[in-house]
Amino acid sequence: MPLCCGDSFSLSVDNIAIISGMNERVTTAGVAVRDGRVLVAHRTQGGALSGKWEFPGGKQRWGESDDDTLRREYMEELGVSVRTGELLLSFDFTNNDTLYHLHAHLVELESCEFTLNVHSEVRWVGPDELNLLDMGQSDQRIREIVTSLLLNS
Repeated sequence: MPLCCGDSFSLSVDNIAIISGMNERVTTAGVAVRDGRVLVAHRTQGGALSGKWEFPGGKQRWGESDDDTLRREYMEELGVSVRTGELLLSFDFTNNDTLYHLHAHLVELESCEFTLNVHSEVRWVGPDELNLLDMGQSDQRIREIVTSLLLNS
């Protein structure tokens, strides 16, 4: 039914994305912590995050939960199984006319024998080294929380 004068209308982020024609995606990041260090991975050349360090994860496929996505992405990218833990933070950002809803979770690795498929290197780093890494914009926001977590553990 069309709105008439005096009708109320609630405008949310979802409405804005639909009105503007902007695409929307849910994306995840998995934060693995061990002995006061966090796992980061360096993207190979080519692609959106070429040459940047990141917390592994990726875009959800239709019907996936955060847990499904993180388990699939860790297996595809690093060849390891994970168990998904608590949600650390969630935030929205835009990139190339797409609105992303990012959910960063703690993850527990079931193995540390990596097979690198889209990364050139993985590293366990402490808070000082983490703050020196060249990371993508969304990973920088996660890094702020992770650094605090590492310093307070």
